Formats: sequence, C-alpha cells, structure tokens
Amino acid sequence: MRVHVVSDVHGRADALRSAADGADALICLGDLLLFVDYADHSQGIFPDLFGAQAARELIDLRTAHRFDEARAMSGELWARLGGDPRQHIEAAVSAQYDRLFAAMPVPAYLTYGNVDMPRLWQAHLRPGQQVLDGERTELGGWIFGFVGGGLRSVYRTPNELDDEVFAAKLAAVGEVDVLCTHIPPAVPELLFDTVARRMERGSEELLTVIERTKPRYVLFGHVHQPQASRIRIGNTECINVGHFRATGRPYALQWQPPGG
Repeated sequence: MRVHVVSDVHGRADALRSAADGADALICLGDLLLFVDYADHSQGIFPDLFGAQAARELIDLRTAHRFDEARAMSGELWARLGGDPRQHIEAAVSAQYDRLFAAMPVPAYLTYGNVDMPRLWQAHLRPGQQVLDGERTELGGWIFGFVGGGLRSVYRTPNELDDEVFAAKLAAVGEVDVLCTHIPPAVPELLFDTVARRMERGSEELLTVIERTKPRYVLFGHVHQPQASRIRIGNTECINVGHFRATGRPYALQWQPPGG
C-alpha cells in the first residue's frame, strides 16, 4: 500500500494533478489557498486584486512584525473595492478552490490548514474527495486519524482554533497508526522556519498525545522550511511532508497491509 501526502499546496493546481501518480491514494494536510506569496509578490489573491507592489508592502510589514499596520493597510485597500470585502475575498477564494479541487486526484483524504476557509470546501468537493477533521479512516489495514486547522497566532489566519477545540478533535481521533495534522507538535526544531527566521505555533496537546498513544507516524506541514523535517519521539516518526508549493513533490508512505 502506498499513499502520497502533501501539505501547503498554496495554489499549485498544476503539480497537484500528478501528486498521486504511482500511489493508491492522496492525503492532503491543508493550506490549499494562496493569499500572498512571500517569494513571488505577483502571485496570490492579494496581488491579483491590488498589484504586486501592494503585496510587497504588506509582506514587508508582516516580516517586520508590524501586524497592526499590515491589517490597517489591507483594510484600506479592501474598502476601496466597495461593498462588503468578504464578498470579494470569497469570490477569489472560491475561484482558487474550484481550480484546486478539479485538479486533485482521487481517492483523496483531506483536512484543513490554518489559511483555509472550511465552510467553502463543500461546494467544490468532487466524488472521491473525503474531508476528515477529528475523524479516522482505514487504509490498507492501518487506521489514519485527521485533525485540521491551526492555533491562535499573531497572524490571525482564517482557520485558527482555540487550544481546547484542537485538543477535543485530537481526543475524538483516539489511538491510530498514522496521525495526520496540519500543524506540528510543539517541538522547537519542527517549528522554527529557517528562511522566515521565526517560530511557528505547534501543539503541546499533540505532543502529549504522541507520547501517550505512540502512533507509528505523525505527518504534518505548516512550517515551510523547518530546522528539522523529521524527528523521532519514542517509537513515533514525526515527519514534515514538505512545502508542496515550492517542491511540487509529495511525501510517499508505503507499508505492507496485514495478510498482503
């Protein structure tokens, strides 16, 4: 049995089309949307609406941790469009989701990232694409659990959750062979982005669950250029499956099903 796993797709519909080639299934750990690309300021919803120079200014403010100024700047730009800014945002988001779900191979098992808008997914899902969040499924004799979303942060991305909500979803999943989340456990080398030079938020509760339930694997994304992409906690392999927007390559997980 072989599955391919991607995370942090951020608009790469082109690479997504072939992401399951040679695999029995695709697993996607979220962050399908591209709002703004820190490497290419012309790419994403924000520059599509306001131009690359405005995107560069927004990125500079965020990188300097001047978040209030960044929100004020973007608020002024959205106001200039007229009407309810949410309508403009959701129209652009829906257009991206339509391209991405159309490109996604099947069967696919998905959970949400912190920049996703979960309530808009249902309208774009195709047959064979299953969303799991605080839920589990069986693949090749192994039990896979899925917990989506991120935790509250200074970035205020669309799908950030209270710690208690995230913990409740972990509890609902229970003991599994493979635990699939968008964010990593709270281990510093998994959380430090070596290019952005900042710590991202990971989950203390996820770390506790790993130590208590001892899954074979924990798969996640979220941190694009981590200090460490793979560590072992006891007998559990914790693996950042990679920044799919940058690499276009999935992580492959392969095992022998019982009796196979």
